[in-house]
Amino acid sequence: MSPGAQAIENEKANGPRSRKGVRTRARLVEAAKHVFEDTGFLDARISDIAERAGLSHGSFYHYFDSKEQVFREVAERVYERISAPLTEVVLAPSSTATPAERLRQAIRDYLETYREEARIMGVIEQMSRYDDYVRDVLVARHRHSTEQIARSIAQLQRRRMADRQLDPAVAAAALGAMTSRFAEMWLAQGLLECNLDDAAEQLTTLFVNALGLRS
Repeated sequence: MSPGAQAIENEKANGPRSRKGVRTRARLVEAAKHVFEDTGFLDARISDIAERAGLSHGSFYHYFDSKEQVFREVAERVYERISAPLTEVVLAPSSTATPAERLRQAIRDYLETYREEARIMGVIEQMSRYDDYVRDVLVARHRHSTEQIARSIAQLQRRRMADRQLDPAVAAAALGAMTSRFAEMWLAQGLLECNLDDAAEQLTTLFVNALGLRS
C-alpha cells in the first residue's frame, strides 16, 4: 500500500488529524444527516451526500467506506445530543434544584431536542431494526442511561426522598422506556397531538408519582 493510501486508511480508522480534516468530516456527517432525513437510508446516495457537503464524490471515501459507516456516526452524534439532558440536568452535581425540578427541566429539554431531531430519529429507529451496529449503539446508550438513573433513584431512596419499596433498576428501565417511546410516538410517528409544555408537565407528574418523590 502506498503512503498516501495508508494515510487515508489511518484517517478512516482513527479520524482526521488536521483541523481541515476534522471540519471536512463534520461537513460530511451533517450533509449525510440532511440527506437521510430527506430520502431515508435506502434511497440516500453517496453522491448526494458529497454534493450536499460541497465536496467531490471521491472526497467522501477519504473519510468513510460506505453510507452505512457515515449513518452510524450520524446516529451516534444524534443520540449523544438527545441524551445530554440526563447528565447536564438530572445528574448535575452542582445543581441546587429539587429532584422534581431537575426532572421537569430535563424532560422538557429532552422532548425539545427530540422534536428538533424527529426526522432523523425516525430513520435511526427504523435502521436499528436492520443494522446490528446501530441497534447495539442504542442498546448501549440505553443501558448506560438506565444505570445512571437507577443509581440516582437509589440515592434518593437512601435520603428518604423516594419510595423505598421500588427496585431502582426496574423503575429506571420502565420510566426511561416510557419517555423514549412517548417521544417516538408523538414526535417521530405523529400518533399524538399535544404541545411541548403539556407533554413535559404530564411526564414529570408521572415520574414524580411513580417514584413517590418528596421534597
